[in-house]
Amino acid sequence: MSKVDGKFNFSPVSVNFLTECAKVLFAVVMLLFQARHQKVGEKPLLSVSTFMQAARSNVLLAVPALLYAINNYLKFIMQLYFNPATVKMLSNLKILVIAVLLKIIMKRRFSIIQWEALALLLIGISVNQMRSLPEGSTAMGLPVATGAYMYTLIFVTVPSMASVFNEYALKSQYDTSIYLQNLFLYGYGAIFNFLAIVGTAIVKGPNSFDIFQGHSRATMLLIFNNAAQGILSSFFFKYADTILKKYSSTVATIFTGIASALLFGHMITMNFVLGISIVVISMHQFFSPISKPKEEQESGKAGLIDTSINHKPKDDSFIEMTAGANEETCLLGMHWTSHELDVEPVKNSDIERACLVIQLVTEE
Repeated sequence: MSKVDGKFNFSPVSVNFLTECAKVLFAVVMLLFQARHQKVGEKPLLSVSTFMQAARSNVLLAVPALLYAINNYLKFIMQLYFNPATVKMLSNLKILVIAVLLKIIMKRRFSIIQWEALALLLIGISVNQMRSLPEGSTAMGLPVATGAYMYTLIFVTVPSMASVFNEYALKSQYDTSIYLQNLFLYGYGAIFNFLAIVGTAIVKGPNSFDIFQGHSRATMLLIFNNAAQGILSSFFFKYADTILKKYSSTVATIFTGIASALLFGHMITMNFVLGISIVVISMHQFFSPISKPKEEQESGKAGLIDTSINHKPKDDSFIEMTAGANEETCLLGMHWTSHELDVEPVKNSDIERACLVIQLVTEE
């Protein structure tokens, strides 16, 4: 809705800068809210010492912030080559790179079935991507196919690295408030985007320094939408994982395709339908309990056994205790009777049969 004749009337960098500012504002508000509801004895969140210590501990967040600043600009470039639904599908290509980075950096383990699920995901994306490029168009002096795939390669690798580094940085300082971590992350992002605006103004002239030039209601909605997505993503990275976040975004692809058809007149092709179907199958296969690595399955079984042992019903324990007491009483009673009445000693097999009958009666 913001494109005119294949171009944007506003600076994409300015949109990214305003998005980061909106996220910083949200982080500050939530941090103040959290500080007001702290319990007595907890370390104050708003103290200078706490802030400085957290800033030093979370300096690694500057790395994903820089990568996100690059990626957010590439998102607008990708819109010049593909329709929104295809861009959303292409973004799922990141999941394979993310899986490899998670295995290398965070030592995450994946089963063969899960790798096959990722392969299915790539197939689904490829099916949707077929014939999505307009023929005969050019941009920046390059054929569209060459430019599009070049940007796709960067569009896949840069945010994948950003996501993994972001998850690693957030979880490495797990005790730090997520709102305080978001404040640092979004603050770094705002700084990097502002430096890009300054660089653009130096190259193109002072007129390009106006960050509100060319903006409309559509761009304002875009800013708040991107801010909301970024905030929600941080919770995924800290409390879940990057792959779950990427898979969850595939659900939004369906709504993106429908909205693209309604707003821009794009056709929902058979390729798109088949691609979405394969992606859904891949998602089910990846998160199926049988697809987990053997170590996780064994630990899960051990946990179930421990739970069943530690949570036996009280009635069962009472019955076992009663049966044991009856058995012991039975043995003592039979032994005492044989001696007191001066009769032939009772054989062990007879005692056991008699006690078994008593146990069965007790259980009934």
